[in-house]
Amino acid sequence: MIAVSFMTANYVARQLGFKMKAGWSEGDRATNAYFAPAATYADRLDELLAGIAALGFSRIDLWTAHLHWSWATAAHLRIARQLAHKHHLGLQSYAGGFGETRAEFERACDTAAKVGIPLLGGMSSLLDADPRGFGAILKERGLKFGCENHPEKTPAELLKKIEGADEELVGAAVDTGWFGTWGYDAAEAIRALRDRLFYVHLKDVLRAGSHDTCRFGAGCVPIKRCVETLKAIKYLGGISIEHEPASYDPSEECRAGREMVEGWLSEG
Repeated sequence: MIAVSFMTANYVARQLGFKMKAGWSEGDRATNAYFAPAATYADRLDELLAGIAALGFSRIDLWTAHLHWSWATAAHLRIARQLAHKHHLGLQSYAGGFGETRAEFERACDTAAKVGIPLLGGMSSLLDADPRGFGAILKERGLKFGCENHPEKTPAELLKKIEGADEELVGAAVDTGWFGTWGYDAAEAIRALRDRLFYVHLKDVLRAGSHDTCRFGAGCVPIKRCVETLKAIKYLGGISIEHEPASYDPSEECRAGREMVEGWLSEG
């Protein structure tokens, strides 16, 4: 059974009271500032994870702003492991940006490995600069990397980005919402990338040409057909429920999305 998880970046606007006006970077900065202090980390992460567990999720994708490799200490790592266990939440992936240099990527990988996360899903400039060295860092730590499409408008562009890296260690992390933003059929993208598909960020957006996320079924991404395609290609990875509105709490819509996806997965 494909495992369905909650992307903690769904709360990018939470520390701003869901009044994010200046875009993603504003929410990212506010979240990092809120979670970085070691003295308050346990209480703040405990509250976050308790709420996610209450929505019926048993797995999460831990966004870097909730445990950033640039500020995570041994204490932060220990707390993250303990609280994930306390709330019975499997750590399915580490999500976000993983730096531009070898040293930064190594630190991101060390953070994931030390809390027991097997997969990084996101972006790093090092993949472009040194694909072989990129793979070697992953191999040393027993990790895999799913390259997430943001500027890449087609599956061919995403495949080109990862073509020089070890196929066993580096694959695609399809963000269905970004394919929707570029007007590309996300279900067809999944099919085209099936041989290198490591992970799926399942996201709907209101319309092509913008990136306003919405509840499943309210936008332009064929969410159900994406899930049906994953079943058809016998995909065995995970699905992250992703929905990151700037102006309201997406919790209940994420719960509904999980229930929809799990229902589709159980059919037939």
